[in-house]
Amino acid sequence: MARESNGHRRVAIVRGLRTPFVKAGSVFSGLTALDLGKLVVQELVQRADIDPHEINQVVFGQVIPTLTAPSIAREVVIAAGLPRKIEAFTVARACATSIQAMTTAANAIAVGEADVVIAGGTESMSDAPIFTSRPLAHALVAASKAKSFPDKLKPFQKLKAKDLLPVPPAIAEYSTGLTMGESAEKMAKENGISREEQDRIALASHHNAARAWKEGRFDGEVMHVVVPPKYEDVAAQDNIVREDTSLEALGQLRPVFDRKYGTITAGNASPLTDGAGALLLMSEEKAKALGLEPLGYLRAHAYAATDPGDQLLQGPAYAAPIALQRAGMKLADIDLVEMHEAFAAQVASNIQALASPAFAKKAGWSGPVGEVDRERLNVNGGSISLGHPFGATGARIVTQALNELKRRNKNTVLCTVCAAGGLGAAVVLERA
Repeated sequence: MARESNGHRRVAIVRGLRTPFVKAGSVFSGLTALDLGKLVVQELVQRADIDPHEINQVVFGQVIPTLTAPSIAREVVIAAGLPRKIEAFTVARACATSIQAMTTAANAIAVGEADVVIAGGTESMSDAPIFTSRPLAHALVAASKAKSFPDKLKPFQKLKAKDLLPVPPAIAEYSTGLTMGESAEKMAKENGISREEQDRIALASHHNAARAWKEGRFDGEVMHVVVPPKYEDVAAQDNIVREDTSLEALGQLRPVFDRKYGTITAGNASPLTDGAGALLLMSEEKAKALGLEPLGYLRAHAYAATDPGDQLLQGPAYAAPIALQRAGMKLADIDLVEMHEAFAAQVASNIQALASPAFAKKAGWSGPVGEVDRERLNVNGGSISLGHPFGATGARIVTQALNELKRRNKNTVLCTVCAAGGLGAAVVLERA
């Protein structure tokens, strides 16, 4: 998708914006994913100073669905007050959902189906759906069909006490029965990733994020949210960043998933988070016609998958070389790397895999992809410190990466995201 290759139009990322990412159960606890998505899209359109009637399409995603608004993309269009003629659809690719939204939008622009698209995602872990058991659900349906009060009570007489317990969303892989944390713990053991290395990655994430906030690097890409319905609280920054953390403090935290032999803690893993992010994409020609200067361009992207029972979160190591090949580049040509930090163990494992001859042989490559320079990795923090609202993280990474390229006067960045199901996403972005 580089420079009108194969007759395709070049896709510009004109602007990106996100809400503060906040810990679930905190300042956004009373908001839904739709509330957050609406707010960020409204603000993005206003800041871009674009006529809403220029927008052809909205592609938006969410990982934990809102049962009352399952078509989140279309609901965002309507709730944000955009013209109702704008068509919209919802996408999902676990933690890579807003990367999927972006590349889907980019493909539509590249082939001429749309000129201007908003893409992004939203997540409220404070508002995760709670289900009933199947026996209780059946009883409720039967009761709704009964005509008399005694008949409405009969279906419930067969229920057992356990049938009344709420059922939370599944957090384990359906195919393996392991949670993502347990799978990350498995990766840490199999790849020899030490507790100290994980804690050092977490420490760098917090310190880099704290410095970025202090130096104003996020000021233009994170909106202030005056929190409804009372409008008394204002969320202006991410509330997960810990400027004062240390290697010693991180080292005192106990393992969560394997309490006896494990190395993954609350300190070196991303927390449950509420937030939303959005991107404004256009064809290069449309951006010029509107007098808008793009942040950058999508040069190439790729998705890949691996066996969830093997290395669940190793998808980026498979996707990155494909994206680089499609971009006509090598890892050594890349100026910055942004890698989603689901767990520090996953970051370390993917970095290790990219440089490993043994992994290259396993993957069927001619040789390793290359070494990731830690000094150019997640230079303004990552998901461990900034948070991880599943549907919004990709939009955050893209916006953060392009703004940092501009700040440094550099040209290319590789962004990767691991996702449930053994999936991985990688995109190569460029400024010129």
